[in-house]
Amino acid sequence: MRKRGPIALLTDFGTRDPFVGVMKGVILSIQPSCQMVDITHQIPPQDIQEAAFALRSARGYFPRGTIFLCVVDPGVGTTRRPIVVESGGQLFVAPDNGLLSLVEPIRKMARIENKQLFLRPVSRTFHGRDIFAPVAAHLARGIALGRVGPSIRRIRRLDLPTAIRKGGQVLGEVIRIDRFGNLITNLRPGDLPASSRQVFRVGRKTIRGISRSYEEGASGEPLAILGSEGFIEIAVRDGSAMNALRVRRGARVTAGSEEPKKK
Repeated sequence: MRKRGPIALLTDFGTRDPFVGVMKGVILSIQPSCQMVDITHQIPPQDIQEAAFALRSARGYFPRGTIFLCVVDPGVGTTRRPIVVESGGQLFVAPDNGLLSLVEPIRKMARIENKQLFLRPVSRTFHGRDIFAPVAAHLARGIALGRVGPSIRRIRRLDLPTAIRKGGQVLGEVIRIDRFGNLITNLRPGDLPASSRQVFRVGRKTIRGISRSYEEGASGEPLAILGSEGFIEIAVRDGSAMNALRVRRGARVTAGSEEPKKK
């Protein structure tokens, strides 16, 4: 068997309870030399869409062979499938609830059914400990994907928001809000109307142009900036755009163009 690793963990468990530590203990009991990396455990509870976007943001910075152990699982204990997906030389262990919607391109998919890999008895409320963590650990030891369970042909996909062109405008929305209160939209530079000056409307606020840094804005005033993930973000210098504009995820963001005034 060819060993893989590291294991990168992404959950909504937080750090107050022992859940993440327990999962790591299970992994180390099966594969003591396994290296583990925490992507985040602060996904809002049961927020599958947030987890999908967080995973997309992180996976490109991990090497081939990484096993992503992703547990945001409001359907734990139901008939939802536990699965493993292979993409780009990486493996993804997760519930089949849409969490892996943004993992592309997919090379192989399998349903986790080999009970010999599980901890026993299997709890109806903590599959992260009893199913997902041990399967990830066995994969890190090098077992073949085919030993996890039978191949499947498709996985569940979320209906994620996309930018829509309407006349001379592009309609987008806020898809994430980070801990600084920055509003990450689903608008990329290629989505925007061709213009020497872009105009963004969020709530009742109009923002003109795209700033090169947070410092370009006046203190307390919103600005648009190209974020590190390649999406247009709405930020407020020295503050929170979420609080200042009083918007939440799903809020409409309209992008248009404006010709500069003639002098």
